[in-house]
Amino acid sequence: MIQIQPLGIWMPLAVGAVAAVGTMFIHALPLRATVDFVRHQKTLRRTGKGFWSDVGIVALVVSYALLAHLVEMALWAVMFVICGEFPAFGTAFYHSAVNFTTLGYGDVVMTSAWRLLGPLEAANGVLMFGVSTAMIFAVIQRLIHARFTDLDDGPPPSWNHRRAEQTRWPLGEISQ
Repeated sequence: MIQIQPLGIWMPLAVGAVAAVGTMFIHALPLRATVDFVRHQKTLRRTGKGFWSDVGIVALVVSYALLAHLVEMALWAVMFVICGEFPAFGTAFYHSAVNFTTLGYGDVVMTSAWRLLGPLEAANGVLMFGVSTAMIFAVIQRLIHARFTDLDDGPPPSWNHRRAEQTRWPLGEISQ
């Protein structure tokens, strides 16, 4: 038999949406810091200069991302405490970390009224880890292109211009 909870589905969705928007704003900070840092390193001509300088740049970017994730987990934990799910921040943070990383131990569970926050946090965590992965990948790609300039010398040797001219769109040409 299905039990109807007094909070319904809307209150957990609203709390989850507030937390998710908060994590987006939190994550914007390391993104901005990464762009500024890499641009600064480029002006100092440190990008692509050597293996260890590139490792240092990547390590700092990964540290920015990790710090952002920890703060985001803490935001979710604070939401859990405010909702009355956990009396202590430590337990709430542990539960948040398990959800955010989609680890899913299941040793600490929320009441049925707030249980929807778990999958919402997991979805939010997956998205934020995706943003971090894209950020780190972009930095590594830029460092590779800065270090190995032979990678930027135009189209690959096997590029066939005649074949490209013969390739037509099924609906005709695309006007510019």
